[in-house]
Amino acid sequence: MTETAAGLPPVEYAVAVERYLAASGLADGSRRIYRIALDTWAWALADRPSPTGPERRRARPPVLPLALLDHPDAAERLRDAAARRAADTDPRTLNRELSTLRAAVAWWRARGWLDGDPTTGLLARPLPEPTAAAGPLTPEELHALFTLRAPLREQALWHLLHESGAAIETVLALDTDHLDPPRRRTRPGQATVHWQSGTARLLPLLVAGRATGPLFLTDRRAPAGTPARDRCPYTGHARLSYRRAAELFTAHTRPLGPGWTLRRLRAGR
Repeated sequence: MTETAAGLPPVEYAVAVERYLAASGLADGSRRIYRIALDTWAWALADRPSPTGPERRRARPPVLPLALLDHPDAAERLRDAAARRAADTDPRTLNRELSTLRAAVAWWRARGWLDGDPTTGLLARPLPEPTAAAGPLTPEELHALFTLRAPLREQALWHLLHESGAAIETVLALDTDHLDPPRRRTRPGQATVHWQSGTARLLPLLVAGRATGPLFLTDRRAPAGTPARDRCPYTGHARLSYRRAAELFTAHTRPLGPGWTLRRLRAGR
């Protein structure tokens, strides 16, 4: 490592990550995504399994020196970690995580903080991503989906998307006071969304005790600065994002095979 005009190079990997993100010009939401991706590789360099599911977002990554990326076995550790990730995550996510790591390493090397590049040869070609299926889910696939042991929030979202055929962005933007449950539709003045019996059965359970705020919430409190319209006034939790909804759908449907997407779920309407 060499000294730069900006001062001494960081000792810790986590500090290097924060300096990279601070200089990236990314929006807050994108920085969070990049940080999660780079934290994933910190677990790999420490020879520890990366947490999965909601724990992945809350877990503190191991403290390790940035110089570990110049260690002779760093490339092998990262290759092993990429192989493990390929086995339990979708290609699109892994490709994004690899691209994020390569970009960060290139930025660190340009500043003389690293001598080598442990990402060389690390799945140099992006993994093939499944193409979107042309048609909607079949009745058999829908039955398999709706009988999964999934949380109430996911089941309500999946039923609403399928029964309404509304755009995913439209459904995720709904608030609890936009709903007209007796008529199984949204109230006048809102984006028009109709639903059927499956959604009608689940929505009252989902919104119990909540008269206002986002209909679909994340499992964690909204970060500081989140607009009031995107957080629950009762729990402080944030509105569920498209990316997180897609991640959860992929995780729950992985045992059912490839080709499952939220867009296929609503395609039949």
